[in-house]
Amino acid sequence: MLRALKKYAVVDKSMKNLITVEFFAQLINVSFIAILPLYMKAEHFTDVEYAHFTSYRYLGMLSLALFVGMYIKGRKILPFFYIAAIGLPLFALLILIGVAIHSTELLLISHLLWGVSYTFIQIPILPYILRNTHKRQHTLVITMHFVVWSIASISSGLIISVFNRINKELFNECNLLFTLVIASFMGIYFVTRVNKNEYVPIIKEKRSNLKEYDWKIIIRALTPTAILAIGAGFTIPFMSLFFSNVHNMSTSSFSFLNFITAILVASLTIYIPNIKEKYGYQKAIPITQSIAIIALIIMTTTQYYSYLNIAIYIAGLFYILRQPFMSAAVPLTTEITMKYVGERNQEMASALTSSIWSGTAYFSAIAFGILRQLNYSYATIFWITAIMYSIGVIMFYLLVVDYNKKEKLGLIT
Repeated sequence: MLRALKKYAVVDKSMKNLITVEFFAQLINVSFIAILPLYMKAEHFTDVEYAHFTSYRYLGMLSLALFVGMYIKGRKILPFFYIAAIGLPLFALLILIGVAIHSTELLLISHLLWGVSYTFIQIPILPYILRNTHKRQHTLVITMHFVVWSIASISSGLIISVFNRINKELFNECNLLFTLVIASFMGIYFVTRVNKNEYVPIIKEKRSNLKEYDWKIIIRALTPTAILAIGAGFTIPFMSLFFSNVHNMSTSSFSFLNFITAILVASLTIYIPNIKEKYGYQKAIPITQSIAIIALIIMTTTQYYSYLNIAIYIAGLFYILRQPFMSAAVPLTTEITMKYVGERNQEMASALTSSIWSGTAYFSAIAFGILRQLNYSYATIFWITAIMYSIGVIMFYLLVVDYNKKEKLGLIT
């Protein structure tokens, strides 16, 4: 473990500050995914209503994605990080107020603007890393970028679990979320510590000229991501509801599950550079993702025998196993996707990747609400994810094969 961590010591301090900014953004994101549904449930909002409001968060991410992707080409990216550092905790605070006072208008607007603010860090961060980090450190910094989700999950999961167990009334879902959101304003300090002398590549073509992009290559590279994103949209935002409604799991217990899961994700993810060196993309990506799919299927089927005491333990165990293996592949799939499209297409690919995740999450959230309204079980809905994940893994494997062929021919450097 220590040997693996030592590799990250060479990463530039400015880049570490940027990753810290992202940590505070993700602190809000993971805590909202984990217990905002439970807070809204306590305030007598239904699954359908939660899905409806959540869809606006994804709509906000989707609305400016392409614009941001084209705008940052040949321009400074740092100003976007300032907007995100301020906007994310601010609009998260308004979401919590909206739940407390049951204001539909405030919830819709604040979810939408939170999504817009999240776009300002989600899309530009990968192009910024690729521009301002030495090629030999790309895997290291990209891995840090993805492991920060796990570190935020560990932090929020530990805080929620410990304090909720100490005093459930004082440290209820509402107060815990308010505390985490207020803490996330610290991101503003760290964004001021990021190096302002960023590298900005000179461009010759017009940013708005869509003909300048290699669309066949971009579509080929992003198709597997799109398939995975469709499946994930049916599952990730609603996992806490599955454990609460199917297995009657408490907030503190589910947060503890997320805490353990996040530790495993972080522990496995920091070894990604080593895994890449030893096994390469072609083995590492499909094997880790396949294990995750098997774990998801086993977890899903526990709804069929949820009346047995053992069901909740099996569901919890395979929930813990699913996320590390699915997350472990993400730095590698992201790196290979960005390398596959080439430097001239990276900003657009980053924007479209965000659009894909946001767009599919938006429509999946709406579809989830419809399916729940039609009384479809969580298990039935989660099976959709398992099927889509399986197709996505096959598509990623084919992409890696094509990538290796092009690399050998010197078409990818």
